[in-house]
Amino acid sequence: MSNTSTIKQAAEVYTRGGIIAYPTEAVFGLGCDPDNDLAVQKLLSIKQRPAHKGLILLAANYSQLQPYLDNAAISQDNRRKILSLWPDAITQVLPVNKNISSLLCGDFDTIAVRITDHEDVVALCEATNKAIVSTSANLAGKIPAITWQQVQQQLGNKIDFIIKGKTLGLLKPSTIINGLTGEVIRN
Repeated sequence: MSNTSTIKQAAEVYTRGGIIAYPTEAVFGLGCDPDNDLAVQKLLSIKQRPAHKGLILLAANYSQLQPYLDNAAISQDNRRKILSLWPDAITQVLPVNKNISSLLCGDFDTIAVRITDHEDVVALCEATNKAIVSTSANLAGKIPAITWQQVQQQLGNKIDFIIKGKTLGLLKPSTIINGLTGEVIRN
């Protein structure tokens, strides 16, 4: 895990609307404050990713995701099933809170979310007490970075901070499933 001062610096950049690169389970992610539209627009611009595709949110716990979800559309049984799959490299697509920015959910009435156990991401989410936007650290169509050095090489002058940790070593990005039906969207 990165040291406390690194996480503190990353949290300050996040709070100021900056773009952070950080290790996840398999690749480096690019992230920012999901409630800061200017930051999300900057992230999409850096990555050259169309806004209609939507983004993933990572969090340390379920309460950090709740402001972005339509909790009324998730039954108690479904909630238990959803929570039983975390923390793990499983991203779940769930009903979106209609009051959030369309930059997060794109053209969908759902949002992709994940509770992670990557220590750096957990520490950052705990330091900000919020979820973080997560999309792979690469230009659209390029191979995602798996080391901070690759992030530096591809995006270094475009982003505001890199947490120079290590991924958890998984060989492919998270599986994406529909959290209500269990249907696999990306394996």
